[in-house]
Amino acid sequence: MISVVTPVYNGEKFIKDCILNVIEQDCNQVEHIIVDGNSTDKTVDIIKEYADKYDHIRWISEKDQGQSDAMNKGIAMAKGEILSFLNVDDYYSPNVLNRVLELFQSLPEPTLLVGNCNMWDQEGKIYAVNKPDNLNYFDLLTSMYINYDIQLPTNPAAYFYHTSLHKDIGLYKVDEDYVLDLDFILRAVKSANSLYVDEDFGNYRYIPNSKTFEDVQRGENHNRVINLLKGYRNSLPIHLRIKISLLEIKAKLKYILWKLNLRRI
Repeated sequence: MISVVTPVYNGEKFIKDCILNVIEQDCNQVEHIIVDGNSTDKTVDIIKEYADKYDHIRWISEKDQGQSDAMNKGIAMAKGEILSFLNVDDYYSPNVLNRVLELFQSLPEPTLLVGNCNMWDQEGKIYAVNKPDNLNYFDLLTSMYINYDIQLPTNPAAYFYHTSLHKDIGLYKVDEDYVLDLDFILRAVKSANSLYVDEDFGNYRYIPNSKTFEDVQRGENHNRVINLLKGYRNSLPIHLRIKISLLEIKAKLKYILWKLNLRRI
């Protein structure tokens, strides 16, 4: 069974569509766990309406310490051997849950399964497709500032994993509210069998008033990611840190040469 966990706070604009998206997957081996942070809008009323009609929906509403805390509560409630997080304003592509169940039948435990994520702008257009086909831990640590072709997984709607993985790597960090997904990915790929499939799994809305959108607009998100990657990099054995330093020098020299050639044109 797949446990889909949705953390939400004052999400009345999207919660109905989120609930319907899971229902429309037409998967008879899914539970939808909704963890509400004591919303003050109509979110809880909408959850109640659908929970009374569909027994695969389980929910709580209480104050929490933020998104990570809500996600950890969802993990504690989960009964499925496969886990996924669906943020209230994101959604799965058609028939993803049944496809994931099929794929997991032949995967060792614990496995992290990653697919493609369509990234939508505020005008309802796809502006990029996230295809994180390289899940090597070392290579992920050098993305963003050395290996720019390597894509980090963008959104949890596009990856699934064995619930038991948390026994190996722990829960989501309650004091991390911005790059918590990436922090999880870095810990997961070190411990789990990590597999990428070139199939559309998730859909991520990059829209105003969302946490990530506002963080990017403030110019803080990039630095958060870089600092997180560097923190994990500093925990590597010395020979790998030296290797990354040499790759950085090579990348800087390549950039300088590119700038010099550009000036000559």
